[in-house]
Amino acid sequence: YKQVVVLAPTTLLAEQHEKVFKERFRNWPFNIKCLSRFKSKKEQDNIISEIKNGQCNIIVGTHKVIQKDIKFKSLGLLIIDEEQKFGVKHKEFLKKIKNEINVLTLTATPIPRTLNMSLGGIRDLSIIATSPENRMPIKTYVSNWEKNVIKDACDREINRGGQVFFLHNRVNDITAVYNTLKDLMPSYSIKVAHAQMNASQLEKIILEFYNKKFNILLSTTIIENGIDIANANTILVNRSDKFGLSQLHQIRGRVGRSNKQAFCYLLVSDRNLITENAKKRLLALETMEDLGSGFSIASRDLEIRGAGALLGDS
Repeated sequence: YKQVVVLAPTTLLAEQHEKVFKERFRNWPFNIKCLSRFKSKKEQDNIISEIKNGQCNIIVGTHKVIQKDIKFKSLGLLIIDEEQKFGVKHKEFLKKIKNEINVLTLTATPIPRTLNMSLGGIRDLSIIATSPENRMPIKTYVSNWEKNVIKDACDREINRGGQVFFLHNRVNDITAVYNTLKDLMPSYSIKVAHAQMNASQLEKIILEFYNKKFNILLSTTIIENGIDIANANTILVNRSDKFGLSQLHQIRGRVGRSNKQAFCYLLVSDRNLITENAKKRLLALETMEDLGSGFSIASRDLEIRGAGALLGDS
């Protein structure tokens, strides 16, 4: 028996993978465990010893899983989800342990270096271009920060029974944004989520949102990867000119995960004052809204940013 590691960039995504794996393999005799900061110290120690003696077959986790003190009995396959989220340092460490194991990396938007390697034939690449049944492309608009645009977008979504993501990527003034939204839409319930909260509080808020307990989730990019909430189909991204292209594509992918039409509003303080590169990025997103456009977006990103060196950190 070989062991499989599924590596995810965030705790929330790892938890979600654990649920899905347990559901999919419920009729198989596999022992599936998740290693993340949501687990207590005692649970973590138990899981680590099970990994060591081979009792644990599938290990899902954040980069905690690939730290030096964790020894695998017989690692056979490493699956890296959202590969663009792992830095060069992580990848160099993975290279050390991966001489004799198979590696599968998954990403909707490969970083320029990975894409360049694939196009050059150094790595094998396969593209899943068929979208799930009944999915519709996400309508994307770039707009200045205007209260009526924000209010209309939220009204439309909430009136049809849906929920809204509002993304603001600075913890230090997220409370000010919360107050602004509260004044603008006093009748909606809004909650805040960011990575500086403690784990149980964060998990509780995400779970409440998942269970439709409130209307608007105001959060940082902590929701960027893998949060799968089918009922939330409008996302507003504040200061969208400050994000990278593939990052925005990932953020936009939080909505439109069911058969409802989804909307994404990229808000900027003033369209005329943003940099040339930011304009190019926002234009690329507005024009490439088809399903499966991740590959085209990644290619555009490669053109805008260049490929970087194939070896080393740069």
